[in-house]
Amino acid sequence: MTANDASDWHGFQTPVIFNHHDPLEINSSTIRHVDLNPIVSTPKAMANQERVLILTPLSDASPYLNKYFELLAQLTYPHDLIDIAFLVGDSSDDTMAVLAAELDRLQKRTDAVQFHSATVIQKDFGFPHVQDVEERHSFAHQGTRRKNIAKARNYLLYSALRPEHAWVYWRDVDIFDSPRPIIQDMIAHDRDIIVPNIWFHRYEDGKDIEGRFDYNSWVESPEGRQLAATLHKDTVLAEGKGLVSVKRPRLISTTRIQRVQD
Repeated sequence: MTANDASDWHGFQTPVIFNHHDPLEINSSTIRHVDLNPIVSTPKAMANQERVLILTPLSDASPYLNKYFELLAQLTYPHDLIDIAFLVGDSSDDTMAVLAAELDRLQKRTDAVQFHSATVIQKDFGFPHVQDVEERHSFAHQGTRRKNIAKARNYLLYSALRPEHAWVYWRDVDIFDSPRPIIQDMIAHDRDIIVPNIWFHRYEDGKDIEGRFDYNSWVESPEGRQLAATLHKDTVLAEGKGLVSVKRPRLISTTRIQRVQD
């Protein structure tokens, strides 16, 4: 060793590793590792390229699907960051065939970016068919109807949700109009759960009829909790139907209405 070599050698500290362990390497196709730490939900979802999952349960929905996909295609959140999934169950019409055709047409469009993926799940629960709208929304049907809807939604969510999804957007099939940036609008509020208000609009006998519609969004009240404590855990309290009063604050009663010119 020359004098220069000795000088260089003594100018550095030799690293020492005690009890060194090589990393454990697993090579098995049956073992999967999922790291959820990088998955976040933020108000800057577009800038962060956060993935969105749109979920829609369907039953006898064929008359609504054309309009549904027309509005879906107009969403301004980047389509390549959106996965869409449907659960078709207990349908007596051509919902499955119409859905498949609309999805195929949507994903083959050359004038727009395709959605990242589309999933169709089929699951029949044996739910009874109630065709009449008034009967379907009557107080007598609410308990069974809402339990059935919850079951279908749970199957759809558990089947379609993946680790990369930062947001879940539940969208009904029978919507006839909605803001194109609705995903960004809701995400911007930076809340874990957010519900948009629903507004109905129709013409009857030449008259323009409109108003607030959805009684299904509410905040539980002390009276509701007190009543629920006396009932079986599977009992559904149907709010907004007038026959049971638990004084729940409802979304339609708390929102401010602002009229805009068409």
